[in-house]
Formats: sequence, structure tokens, C-alpha cells
Amino acid sequence: MSCENQDNTEVLEEGSKNILLAIAAQLTKGMDLQRVALPTFVLEPRSMLERITDFMSHPDLLFLAKQKDDPLERFIGVVQYYLSGWHIKPKGVKKPYNPVLGEVFRCRYKYDDDSEAFYLAEQVSHHPPRSAYVYACPDHHVLIEGDIQPKSRFYGNSVGTIMEGASHIILTDRYNERYDIEMPNVYARGVLFGTMTMELGDKSRVACKTSDLSCELDFKTKGFFSGQWNSVSGKIRKETTREVLYEISGQWSGELWLKDCKTGEKKVFFDANGATVVPKIVKPEDEQEYYESRKLWSKLSEGIKLRDMDIATDAKTSVEDAQRQLVKEREAKGTKWQYRYFNESYDDFKLKGLEG
Repeated sequence: MSCENQDNTEVLEEGSKNILLAIAAQLTKGMDLQRVALPTFVLEPRSMLERITDFMSHPDLLFLAKQKDDPLERFIGVVQYYLSGWHIKPKGVKKPYNPVLGEVFRCRYKYDDDSEAFYLAEQVSHHPPRSAYVYACPDHHVLIEGDIQPKSRFYGNSVGTIMEGASHIILTDRYNERYDIEMPNVYARGVLFGTMTMELGDKSRVACKTSDLSCELDFKTKGFFSGQWNSVSGKIRKETTREVLYEISGQWSGELWLKDCKTGEKKVFFDANGATVVPKIVKPEDEQEYYESRKLWSKLSEGIKLRDMDIATDAKTSVEDAQRQLVKEREAKGTKWQYRYFNESYDDFKLKGLEG
């Protein structure tokens, strides 16, 4: 259905473009796309619940940061770890599946030092979409928890996904030192004319109250005549004085640089080229429950991988129709959906048993 030329660009065939044009004719600028059924050729063959695991791909950076006794060095290491997750993405312009209510994705990791980590995500809301997740590596005393609330908007020739929600990295043997992370937004440009391109844009932030440090990051979209793809710049500051201690520059898909503002020394911060991703260990589909992501969407994923959009569309429709029927049944009975693994705590979700 499409021809890809660069990692973050995609040229659609005429038939696919016409489908998007027909959908766009029904939309207004700024409209929420949550209830708009997107064609299967724009989908990445995995759920958003699994997509979140991209940020757990380079745990060695976080484990190394945790060992630093200097709070500034720990903070720099956490920022490095956060920036290491963005280069992992499908070729072209693809969107992960919208998880259905109650959908679950879980996996584990086995590391070279024989330590293990575990990841669990649950779709806790469908309208609006909200995914709660937790990653834990007990041996290294690391906990990551948070939620993602993507809100898609139509802007004419582009679609923006506003990434609300927050992620928290907690170092449990450092008196539960917590790093709060705000995500940048994601944009698909050239939806109706030109070449479709995926970009990260706008501001992102990492902050740690106990160390009085923050990092303001600016993910830059490429200009029409100037600029580079996938550029990001940032400043690590002392929060109370606003003194800039380090500057970050480069491309999140390639080399990132860190500059010490006192000495002027500049070094490679992270190089995505050749970076080794730690693989997930996921149960075979025949051992999974019905609502686990890979089993739930298996026929849709199969259709996409076979490039058979009829199979993919039928599979997607089948899952969504079943979900709508369950909603009707709950409404008729007056019952409320119950979270399986998480509890709502103020504006956050906590894994049951970890509240407080």
C-alpha cells in the first residue's frame, strides 16, 4: 500500500492517499481523532501498550546512573536514559493500535548480570484513551511507573498526537528519589499532500525535586528550507538559581552531545547508531489470555505483515465490534468497568499493592 524511502518518511500509493482524503473531507481543523477509524495501512503491527516498552530498551544507562553518588551525575544519567528510547520506531509513518479497555501487555527482561525486570501495562480507559504501566527491576532497585493519554488532533495537512500524562523513574534505594518526565508531542506531516513524515515536536521536561535539577528539552520539527530531521536541544539547570550546568544538542535518531557549561568540554551523550536493544521476553500467543495485546490483535498484525489490508481490516473491525458490544452490555446492566492490575491514586495510576 505504500513505498518507504527514509526511516521517518513514507510515500503513499494513490489508492491509500484517496482513502485519507475521503476521511479528511469529514474532518474539521483541531478535531479530536479518537473516534475516527483510521485505515489499517497507517498502523504499526503492535499495540500502544507494547510501544511504551521502547523506553526500557537501554536499561544499562539507568542502572549505571543509579550507582552515582553525586545527584547531578545521577540526573545526567537519567536524562541520557530517557533520550535513548526515541530512536526505536517503525520505518515510515505508522501508528500503534489503540488498545481496547482492559487490554494488557506484559513481558520480562533477562540481563547479562542475571538480573531480571518485569513490565506490565493495562488500558484503564478507552474514551479518552489512557494506558497505565509499570516497569520494575528489583535487583537494581529501579521502578518506572506512569500513564500515557494520547490525544490526536487534525491540523489540515498534518495530524498531531498530544502526549498527556507523565512518567516517573524511582530509585528505590536512594530514598525513593523520583524523576518526573513529560513527553514531547508526535506529528505526522504531509497527510494529504507531499511526503508523509513523522516528527517529534514541542517541549519535554525531566525534573527531580530532591536534587533541585531540571532539564528542559526542545524537540524541533524540520523547517521547509532549513534544519535537520529529529533535532533536539536541552539545558540542565539548577532549579532554584536557574543556572545552566549542561547543554544537550544533536539528533535523537543519531548522535546526541553533552556540553559542560563551566569547562566548555563537549562529549557524545548517546549514539543511536548501532545501539543494542535489550529484547523482551513475551509468552507465546497460545499461552496468553484473550485480552493480552499480541493475542488480541494477532489477526490484524498478521494482515499488516502480509500486506493484506482486507484481512487486517476485517480483524480490526471484529475486535472493535466486540468491544462496542461489551460497552452496551455494561450500560444495560449499569455496571462500571473495574481495573484489573492498577488503582487510581489522585491523578495517577499505581499498581495494586504499590499504592503510597
